[in-house]
Amino acid sequence: MADSNEMTINLVVLGRSQTGKSAAGNSLLGSSDFESRCSPNSVTTRCSLGRSCRISGILRRNGRELALRVRVLDTPSCPHSRQDKEEVRDTVGSALAQHFGEEGLHLALLVLRADMPLCPDESHATTQFLQELLGPTWKDFTAVLLTHADKAEESGFSEESYLRSASSTLLSLLSSVQHKYIFLDNQKSIIKEERAIVLRKLLNFIRQNNYKVLLLKHRKE
Repeated sequence: MADSNEMTINLVVLGRSQTGKSAAGNSLLGSSDFESRCSPNSVTTRCSLGRSCRISGILRRNGRELALRVRVLDTPSCPHSRQDKEEVRDTVGSALAQHFGEEGLHLALLVLRADMPLCPDESHATTQFLQELLGPTWKDFTAVLLTHADKAEESGFSEESYLRSASSTLLSLLSSVQHKYIFLDNQKSIIKEERAIVLRKLLNFIRQNNYKVLLLKHRKE
Protein backbone atom coordinates (compact mmCIF):
# COMPACT_ATOMS: atom_id res chain seq x y z
CA MET A 1 0.00 0.00 0.00
CA ALA A 2 1.25 3.49 -0.81
CA ASP A 3 -0.89 4.96 2.01
CA SER A 4 -3.91 4.01 4.09
CA ASN A 5 -6.30 5.33 1.46
CA GLU A 6 -5.13 3.28 -1.50
CA MET A 7 -4.06 -0.21 -2.52
CA THR A 8 -1.61 -1.27 -5.20
CA ILE A 9 -1.92 -4.64 -6.91
CA ASN A 10 1.05 -6.19 -8.70
CA LEU A 11 0.37 -8.27 -11.80
CA VAL A 12 2.48 -9.99 -14.46
CA VAL A 13 1.16 -11.04 -17.89
CA LEU A 14 2.55 -14.25 -19.38
CA GLY A 15 1.78 -16.21 -22.53
CA ARG A 16 2.58 -17.09 -26.10
CA SER A 17 3.15 -14.65 -28.95
CA GLN A 18 0.07 -13.02 -30.50
CA THR A 19 -2.27 -13.96 -27.65
CA GLY A 20 -2.91 -10.30 -26.87
CA LYS A 21 -0.69 -10.32 -23.78
CA SER A 22 0.62 -6.76 -24.11
CA ALA A 23 -2.81 -5.49 -25.20
CA ALA A 24 -4.33 -7.07 -22.08
CA GLY A 25 -1.73 -5.26 -19.97
CA ASN A 26 -2.66 -1.97 -21.62
CA SER A 27 -6.34 -2.62 -20.94
CA LEU A 28 -5.68 -3.23 -17.26
CA LEU A 29 -3.62 -0.04 -17.00
CA GLY A 30 -6.00 2.06 -19.12
CA SER A 31 -3.03 3.16 -21.21
CA SER A 32 -0.84 2.22 -24.16
CA ASP A 33 2.39 1.63 -22.25
CA PHE A 34 3.18 -1.64 -24.00
CA GLU A 35 3.79 -2.13 -27.72
CA SER A 36 1.10 -4.34 -29.23
CA ARG A 37 0.82 -5.17 -32.93
CA CYS A 38 0.53 -8.02 -35.38
CA SER A 39 3.94 -9.41 -36.34
CA PRO A 40 5.49 -12.59 -37.79
CA ASN A 41 7.94 -12.46 -34.84
CA SER A 42 7.50 -12.09 -31.09
CA VAL A 43 6.99 -8.36 -30.49
CA THR A 44 7.98 -8.10 -26.81
CA THR A 45 11.69 -8.77 -26.27
CA ARG A 46 12.20 -7.46 -22.73
CA CYS A 47 10.22 -6.96 -19.56
CA SER A 48 8.53 -3.59 -19.03
CA LEU A 49 6.64 -2.23 -16.03
CA GLY A 50 3.53 -0.10 -16.47
CA ARG A 51 1.72 1.86 -13.77
CA SER A 52 -1.87 3.07 -13.73
CA CYS A 53 -3.15 6.33 -12.31
CA ARG A 54 -5.28 6.26 -9.15
CA ILE A 55 -8.57 4.50 -9.91
CA SER A 56 -11.63 5.33 -7.83
CA GLY A 57 -14.99 3.61 -7.41
CA ILE A 58 -13.75 0.01 -7.65
CA LEU A 59 -12.32 -1.05 -4.30
CA ARG A 60 -13.87 -1.10 -0.82
CA ARG A 61 -12.27 -2.64 2.27
CA ASN A 62 -13.57 -2.61 5.84
CA GLY A 63 -16.54 -0.48 4.81
CA ARG A 64 -14.62 2.34 3.14
CA GLU A 65 -13.54 3.14 -0.37
CA LEU A 66 -9.89 2.92 -1.34
CA ALA A 67 -8.20 4.22 -4.45
CA LEU A 68 -6.65 1.48 -6.57
CA ARG A 69 -3.34 1.51 -8.39
CA VAL A 70 -2.38 -1.23 -10.83
CA ARG A 71 1.16 -2.24 -11.75
CA VAL A 72 1.59 -4.63 -14.67
CA LEU A 73 4.81 -6.32 -15.76
CA ASP A 74 4.77 -7.14 -19.48
CA THR A 75 7.05 -10.01 -20.48
CA PRO A 76 8.55 -11.72 -23.53
CA SER A 77 6.46 -14.60 -24.79
CA CYS A 78 7.32 -18.22 -24.13
CA PRO A 79 8.02 -19.83 -26.53
CA HIS A 80 9.76 -16.87 -28.17
CA SER A 81 10.82 -16.50 -31.78
CA ARG A 82 14.28 -15.16 -30.87
CA GLN A 83 14.95 -16.29 -27.27
CA ASP A 84 15.09 -19.77 -25.79
CA LYS A 85 12.97 -20.86 -22.84
CA GLU A 86 15.74 -20.57 -20.25
CA GLU A 87 16.61 -17.04 -21.38
CA VAL A 88 12.97 -15.93 -21.13
CA ARG A 89 12.56 -17.59 -17.73
CA ASP A 90 15.69 -15.90 -16.34
CA THR A 91 14.71 -12.54 -17.82
CA VAL A 92 11.22 -12.67 -16.35
CA GLY A 93 12.41 -14.03 -13.02
CA SER A 94 14.94 -11.23 -12.65
CA ALA A 95 12.33 -8.60 -13.53
CA LEU A 96 9.85 -10.03 -11.01
CA ALA A 97 12.49 -9.88 -8.28
CA GLN A 98 13.48 -6.35 -9.30
CA HIS A 99 10.01 -4.83 -9.47
CA PHE A 100 7.99 -6.93 -7.01
CA GLY A 101 10.72 -8.35 -4.79
CA GLU A 102 9.74 -6.33 -1.72
CA GLU A 103 5.96 -6.01 -2.12
CA GLY A 104 5.30 -9.38 -3.73
CA LEU A 105 3.19 -10.52 -6.69
CA HIS A 106 -0.60 -10.69 -6.35
CA LEU A 107 -1.40 -12.54 -9.59
CA ALA A 108 0.28 -13.96 -12.65
CA LEU A 109 -2.11 -13.64 -15.59
CA LEU A 110 -1.73 -16.42 -18.14
CA VAL A 111 -3.05 -15.07 -21.43
CA LEU A 112 -4.68 -17.55 -23.83
CA ARG A 113 -6.73 -16.92 -26.96
CA ALA A 114 -10.37 -17.93 -26.65
CA ASP A 115 -10.58 -18.37 -30.43
CA MET A 116 -7.76 -20.95 -30.58
CA PRO A 117 -7.69 -24.45 -29.04
CA LEU A 118 -5.28 -25.26 -26.22
CA CYS A 119 -3.33 -28.40 -27.10
CA PRO A 120 -2.01 -30.82 -24.44
CA ASP A 121 1.66 -30.25 -25.34
CA GLU A 122 1.23 -26.47 -25.13
CA SER A 123 -0.60 -26.73 -21.80
CA HIS A 124 2.11 -28.97 -20.35
CA ALA A 125 4.89 -26.63 -21.48
CA THR A 126 3.02 -23.63 -20.10
CA THR A 127 2.37 -25.14 -16.67
CA GLN A 128 5.98 -26.34 -16.48
CA PHE A 129 7.19 -22.82 -17.26
CA LEU A 130 4.89 -21.34 -14.59
CA GLN A 131 6.08 -23.80 -11.98
CA GLU A 132 9.74 -23.13 -12.78
CA LEU A 133 9.15 -19.39 -12.68
CA LEU A 134 6.79 -19.03 -9.70
CA GLY A 135 7.52 -22.13 -7.65
CA PRO A 136 5.31 -24.90 -6.23
CA THR A 137 2.44 -22.60 -5.19
CA TRP A 138 2.01 -21.15 -8.70
CA LYS A 139 -1.59 -22.36 -8.96
CA ASP A 140 -2.66 -20.20 -6.03
CA PHE A 141 -1.28 -17.08 -7.71
CA THR A 142 -2.28 -17.68 -11.35
CA ALA A 143 -5.42 -16.63 -13.23
CA VAL A 144 -6.24 -17.17 -16.90
CA LEU A 145 -7.19 -14.34 -19.25
CA LEU A 146 -9.06 -15.63 -22.32
CA THR A 147 -8.56 -12.92 -24.93
CA HIS A 148 -10.39 -12.43 -28.25
CA ALA A 149 -13.63 -13.42 -26.53
CA ASP A 150 -15.40 -11.20 -29.07
CA LYS A 151 -14.42 -13.65 -31.82
CA ALA A 152 -15.82 -16.56 -29.83
CA GLU A 153 -19.02 -14.55 -29.35
CA GLU A 154 -19.21 -13.87 -33.10
CA SER A 155 -19.13 -17.65 -33.59
CA GLY A 156 -22.20 -18.02 -31.37
CA PHE A 157 -20.56 -18.86 -28.05
CA SER A 158 -21.58 -17.36 -24.75
CA GLU A 159 -19.16 -17.81 -21.86
CA GLU A 160 -21.25 -20.72 -20.58
CA SER A 161 -21.55 -22.52 -23.92
CA TYR A 162 -17.85 -21.90 -24.63
CA LEU A 163 -16.85 -23.68 -21.42
CA ARG A 164 -19.30 -26.51 -22.10
CA SER A 165 -17.59 -27.04 -25.46
CA ALA A 166 -14.02 -26.48 -24.24
CA SER A 167 -11.40 -29.20 -24.46
CA SER A 168 -10.53 -31.29 -21.43
CA THR A 169 -7.05 -29.73 -21.61
CA LEU A 170 -8.38 -26.21 -21.07
CA LEU A 171 -10.90 -27.31 -18.44
CA SER A 172 -8.16 -29.13 -16.55
CA LEU A 173 -5.98 -26.00 -16.59
CA LEU A 174 -8.84 -23.81 -15.35
CA SER A 175 -9.59 -26.33 -12.61
CA SER A 176 -5.94 -26.36 -11.50
CA VAL A 177 -6.03 -22.58 -10.89
CA GLN A 178 -9.30 -22.87 -8.92
CA HIS A 179 -11.37 -21.56 -11.86
CA LYS A 180 -9.79 -18.12 -11.76
CA TYR A 181 -10.46 -16.99 -15.33
CA ILE A 182 -11.73 -13.91 -17.14
CA PHE A 183 -12.96 -13.48 -20.70
CA LEU A 184 -11.56 -10.36 -22.36
CA ASP A 185 -13.38 -8.80 -25.30
CA ASN A 186 -10.62 -7.24 -27.38
CA GLN A 187 -13.10 -4.77 -28.85
CA LYS A 188 -14.44 -3.56 -25.50
CA SER A 189 -11.80 -4.17 -22.84
CA ILE A 190 -10.34 -0.67 -23.17
CA ILE A 191 -13.72 0.90 -22.38
CA LYS A 192 -13.80 2.29 -18.84
CA GLU A 193 -16.81 0.24 -17.73
CA GLU A 194 -15.36 -3.02 -19.08
CA ARG A 195 -12.02 -2.30 -17.44
CA ALA A 196 -13.75 -1.77 -14.09
CA ILE A 197 -15.50 -5.16 -14.40
CA VAL A 198 -12.21 -6.93 -15.12
CA LEU A 199 -10.41 -5.19 -12.24
CA ARG A 200 -13.22 -6.10 -9.84
CA LYS A 201 -12.90 -9.75 -10.87
CA LEU A 202 -9.13 -9.66 -10.31
CA LEU A 203 -9.64 -8.06 -6.91
CA ASN A 204 -12.10 -10.82 -6.05
CA PHE A 205 -9.46 -13.44 -6.91
CA ILE A 206 -6.98 -11.59 -4.69
CA ARG A 207 -9.56 -11.35 -1.90
CA GLN A 208 -10.29 -15.09 -2.16
CA ASN A 209 -6.56 -15.63 -1.69
CA ASN A 210 -6.74 -13.56 1.53
CA TYR A 211 -4.66 -10.81 -0.08
CA LYS A 212 -1.57 -13.02 0.07
CA VAL A 213 1.37 -12.21 -2.20
CA LEU A 214 3.99 -14.42 -3.78
CA LEU A 215 7.49 -13.40 -2.74
CA LEU A 216 10.06 -14.27 -5.37
CA LYS A 217 13.83 -14.25 -5.16
CA HIS A 218 15.17 -15.17 -8.56
CA ARG A 219 18.13 -17.51 -8.77
CA LYS A 220 19.82 -18.61 -11.94
CA GLU A 221 20.32 -22.35 -11.89
